[in-house]
Order: sequence, then C-alpha cells, then structure tokens
Amino acid sequence: MEIELGEVQAAFADIIWAHEPIGSGELVKICEKELNWKKPTTYTVLRKLCEKGLFRNENGIVTSVLSREAYNASKSEKFVEDTFNGSLPAFIAAFMSNKKISSKEAEEIQRMIDDYKKGEH
Repeated sequence: MEIELGEVQAAFADIIWAHEPIGSGELVKICEKELNWKKPTTYTVLRKLCEKGLFRNENGIVTSVLSREAYNASKSEKFVEDTFNGSLPAFIAAFMSNKKISSKEAEEIQRMIDDYKKGEH
C-alpha cells in the first residue's frame, strides 16, 4: 500500500497515532491547539486520509487502518525500491558509508538476520 503524506498530513497522522482511538471532537481540539487549525480543516484532512486508506472515522471515533510502524515500513520499502533498485545490501552499504554503528546496534541487526534465517520473522 503506497500512501504519500505531505508534511502537514504527517503531523496530523502523528496526532491520531498518538491518541487513537480518539473521538473526532477531541481530535478537532488537539489540532486547534497543536496545528492552529479550524474545525473544517481537521475534518477535510481527516476525510482525505480516510480516502487514502490510512484512517477510518466510524461513528465519530477515529482509528488507524495502517499503524505508524506499517506506514513507516511501506515508506522505507518504497525508498529502497526507488533509490537502490530494491537492493537492501546496496542501501545498507550506502547507509554505513557515512555512519558508524555501535556494537549494540550491530548485535541487534545480527539477531534480526539470525531470526530471519530461522524463520522467526
């Protein structure tokens, strides 16, 4: 599922993910305070993100269809696909050429690879 969010929509999505399930009236109040939005703006952006399949608004209760983690995973997959022709090793090589990782991070990555090999993914 490919869903593109602009900066404003991403900030709005973060509010929903942080508070879900949330009543649409409460969402309006939070958006007024944090984003300086009027009620119609909140409902317009919510409707657009519901149409994209990211959230649902049923009986005034807003919940996610796609979790923040699932959204970020799909975004990461698309980035690797578009930038590195889908090659995860090429992405990792490029990433590591400019950044050192800690031994703890290396162990965590190795554990993920080992779990994948064992079929525990």
